[in-house]
Amino acid sequence: MTETRVHLSKTEPAAYEALDAFSRTVGEVCRANGIDDRLRELVMIHCSQLNGCAYCTRVHLDRATKAGIDIDTLMQIPVWRESGVFSERECAALELAEAFTFIHEGGVPDEVYNRVGSVFTEKEYAALSWACVSINAFNRIVIAGRYPVPPRKN
Repeated sequence: MTETRVHLSKTEPAAYEALDAFSRTVGEVCRANGIDDRLRELVMIHCSQLNGCAYCTRVHLDRATKAGIDIDTLMQIPVWRESGVFSERECAALELAEAFTFIHEGGVPDEVYNRVGSVFTEKEYAALSWACVSINAFNRIVIAGRYPVPPRKN
C-alpha cells in the first residue's frame, strides 16, 4: 500500500528551486576550492546512505560512475574505515560527512574537526561542509516525501 505524501518540490517549487540553486552554487564552490567530482560524490553517497535516502543514493551513484568511480570503490563506502581503497583525503571527507549527518549528536567533535582540518585547507573544509549541508537538506525533502525508487528496467 502506498501513502500519498506532500511533494515539497511540486507544492512549493520556489523553495525547491532555491535549494537547487544553492546546490549548484555548492558545486561551484567545491570545484573552485579543489574538491573534485569523485570526492564530492563519495560524500553525497555516504550522507544519503547514512540518512537512509535511497533516491539520493541512486542519483549520486549514477553521478559517481560518470565521474569514473568503479563499483568496488562504491561498494566499500559503508565500510570505509575497514577498507583500504580510499585515500587519506577521501577518508577525511567520509568522516566529515558522518559528523555533519549526525550533527544532532553533539556537533562536529573536536577530534574530527582537527583530524579533517589537518588534511584539508580551510577552503576545502568549507566546500565539503557546504556539500554535506546541501545533500542532507535534499535527503530530508526526499525522505519526507517518500520519493519512489523503483527497480531499473534493463
